[in-house]
Amino acid sequence: MLALFLQTLTVTIPVFSMLFLGVLLRRLGQIDESFINTASALVFNVSMPVMLFLAILHADLSTALQPALIGYFVLATVLGFLLAWGWAVWRVPVEERGVFVQGSFRGNNGIIGLALATSLYGHYGLSLGGVLGGVVILSYNTLSVIVLEYYNPQGKADPLSLLKSILRNPLIIGVLAAIPFAYWRIGLPAWLLTSGEYLAKLTLPLALICIGGTLSLASLRASSGLALGASLMKMVWLPLLATAGAFACGFRGAELGILFLYFASPTAAASYVMARAAGGNHELAAAIIVITTLMAVVTTNLGLFVLQWGHWI
Repeated sequence: MLALFLQTLTVTIPVFSMLFLGVLLRRLGQIDESFINTASALVFNVSMPVMLFLAILHADLSTALQPALIGYFVLATVLGFLLAWGWAVWRVPVEERGVFVQGSFRGNNGIIGLALATSLYGHYGLSLGGVLGGVVILSYNTLSVIVLEYYNPQGKADPLSLLKSILRNPLIIGVLAAIPFAYWRIGLPAWLLTSGEYLAKLTLPLALICIGGTLSLASLRASSGLALGASLMKMVWLPLLATAGAFACGFRGAELGILFLYFASPTAAASYVMARAAGGNHELAAAIIVITTLMAVVTTNLGLFVLQWGHWI
């Protein structure tokens, strides 16, 4: 378990380094609100769609396509999303509900979940985690658009408008555009892939620096109650229910372990970018990301310990 703990740290420490760099750069006056607005728009409209396109393009569909596991993940994700939304309707102010719900169910599977799955299960973890990652990207972004647009004061909540918002979302466009290339193994020129990789590598550092630049003690204090509630939903209650459901459905071994790691991942940095693009409370989104990333160091290792102790993974 010490090795797992250290592995979790090696994944989360770079995330925090970029967050703290954003805080420092804002304090030193190297970045300001105008930069954060521009950089967040660049990530949302350009670099993150390219990153998602390449993630789908490189996924190994032939060796790790497991319909039962994928079906369970989608079902559990939708049920978790509805549970978080139901809780928000009961306990969260209307103007904060969209950001709260997104922070409660949307995991950072592209970085932390996939890295830990690969560390635990090697090539099999990478293949299965990569294929599952494509499903994650499509389902998370679709559900996020629905809840953020529903509570967006400038948005329209009728089904047709929501469908248009989903199809116009740059992140979903990136995923949908990649599916035929991945399925039929359509090759792209090497120079184009290299340029795409350059763009994709901008995404996470720039998004995390923007999150750090947004953070302040005042904003953390102002959103601490809601951020903590969303963080507990994301890191404790939903992973517990979803993993218990997977166990009851008969998943064991690497499949159960990877499902747990994906359900137990902290809130994704993309949630901040989407909250800002939808006119939501991006300070609340940033606070949820920070708290869940901190919690992941404890909850992920504790969950793995319990699953290994029971010889279930």
